[in-house]
Amino acid sequence: MKRTILLLVALLALATARAQERLVIHADQGEVTISKHIYGHFSEHLGHCIYGGYWVGEDSPIPNTRGIRDDVVRALREIRVPNLRWPGGCFADEYHWMDGIGPRAGRPRMINTHWGGVVEDNSFGTHEFLDLCEQLDCEPYICGNVGSGTVEEMSKWVEYITFDGESPMADLRRANGREAPWKVRFWGVGNENWGCGGEMTAEFYADQYRRYAVYCRNYGDNRLYKIAGGPNSGDYNWTETLMRKAGGQMQGLSLHHYTVPKNWGDKGSATRFDEAEYFATMEKSWVMEELIARHSTIMDRYDPRKRVALVPDEWGAWYNVEPGTNPGFLFQQNTLRDALLAALNLNIFNNHADRVRMANIAQTINVLQSVIFTEGEKMLLTPTYWVYWLYRAHQDATLLPVAFTSGRYRLGGREIAAVSVSASRDADGKVHVSLVNLDPNNERVIETELRGANSKKVTGHALTSARLTDHNTFDHPDAVTVKEFKGARLAKGTLSVTLPPKSIVMLEVE
Repeated sequence: MKRTILLLVALLALATARAQERLVIHADQGEVTISKHIYGHFSEHLGHCIYGGYWVGEDSPIPNTRGIRDDVVRALREIRVPNLRWPGGCFADEYHWMDGIGPRAGRPRMINTHWGGVVEDNSFGTHEFLDLCEQLDCEPYICGNVGSGTVEEMSKWVEYITFDGESPMADLRRANGREAPWKVRFWGVGNENWGCGGEMTAEFYADQYRRYAVYCRNYGDNRLYKIAGGPNSGDYNWTETLMRKAGGQMQGLSLHHYTVPKNWGDKGSATRFDEAEYFATMEKSWVMEELIARHSTIMDRYDPRKRVALVPDEWGAWYNVEPGTNPGFLFQQNTLRDALLAALNLNIFNNHADRVRMANIAQTINVLQSVIFTEGEKMLLTPTYWVYWLYRAHQDATLLPVAFTSGRYRLGGREIAAVSVSASRDADGKVHVSLVNLDPNNERVIETELRGANSKKVTGHALTSARLTDHNTFDHPDAVTVKEFKGARLAKGTLSVTLPPKSIVMLEVE
C-alpha cells in the first residue's frame, strides 16, 4: 500500500508539473515587430576588443581588408549583426573624435585612463569604424562625448560624418578621403552620465541632454535617432526625470544592467562555480524582466504611444577577469552558463518589443560577454555567439502572443521560473519558438498548442553541453556548439517538446 501511495504521489507530481508547463502560442495574432536592432553589439576601446579584435592594420599577415580582420567580419555577418555601438562606454566620454581622423602616423597618442592605462594611438577612428560597419552591413551607433567634450565638438562630429554641403567639417572629411557623407542614424548623447560620464545628477544631465541634442542636427536626408544616457539598473528616478524634462527631445533612452553573480568586489569566476552560484546568476538575470517592466511603466506615463524606445545598450554577464590578464582589459571566459543568460535576456527583450527596440550586448570581442575571441591569427566562437546564431530568425519578425506558466527551478529554499520562451512569425509565415531550460538537472516537457496555425512540420537546433562550466578554447573550439534537435513532435496541432537540462532550443514550425 505504501509503495502504491508513493507511486501515485509521484505520478500526480509529474502530471502537475506537465500541467504547469503548457504553452499556448497564438500563431495567427501579433501586431508588434521584434526589431532586428535588439540583436545589436557593443565594442569599446577596451582591452583587445578593437586592437587585435577587429583591427590588425593593413600591413598585418592576418588576412584583412583595409586593416579589419576578414575572419571576424565573416563571423559577425553570419549572425546578422544589425548595429554596432562605439567608441564606448566610459571611453566615449574621454574620446575626442578629431584625434582619430587624418593620416594615422600623425594622429596623437593618449593614455586610456579608464581601461588599463595603455597607450591609445587612435589608429582606429571614425573612418575605420564606419568602414567596419559597411563591411559588416550593419548600422553604426555612435556615442558622443558629453562628459569631457563640448556641444561644439559633438555638433561638428555629426556635421563631419553626415553633411553633404560646403562647410569646414564636410571639406575636412573630403580632404581625409571620403567624398560622400555616411548615413548614421543612431546617436548616443553621452554614456553613463550618472557615473564615468560626468557624475551628474539626473536633473543636470537632462538639461545637458537638451542642450547637446539641439546641435546634433539632421543634414540632408540623414535623420538622427537620438538616444539619451539612461539609468543605471534600478534608478527609476533617473528615468522619471529624463522623461519628464527631455522625453520630447529623444527617440531612445538607454538602460545599463550587468549580471554579477556575487558582488562588485568579488564578481565570481567565469569558469569555476557551483550550482548555487549558477542559480544566483540566473536569479539575477531574471531581474531584467522587472527592470524593463518598471522603467516602461514610467515611460508610459510620459509617452503612452511608445514613441521613445527603451534601449538596453549595455547588458551581459560580468565576472572577475581571467587570472594573469590585465585587470583593466576585462577579459573573461564564456561558458554554457553565459549562453543560457544571453538567451534568457533576448527572450525578455523580444517579449517587450513594443518598448525595447534596440539592445547591445557587452562586448563583441575579447571583453566581458564576448561572442568572439581572438589570439593572434586564431579566432573562436563562444557559446554566446551560437545563441545569436540561433536567434537570427526573430530579427524583424512579428512577436506572437503566448500564454505560459513555467515550472520552478528550486535550490536552497529559493526558486525561479525554469523555462523562458518567446515566439515569432517571419515574413514567410514560419513560426519560430525559442525555449530556454535553466534547470541544470531536469528535462522539461512543454505541451504546446499552436492556435490559428495549420502546422505540418517542426525542425530545430539546440545548444547544450555536459557541464555548465563547459567552454570553447583555441585547442577545443567546438566544445560547445549547436546541434540538430530531435526532441520535438508535432501531432494534431499539438507540439510536444522535451527540453534537455540546461539547454537552449530554437524550433521552426511550418
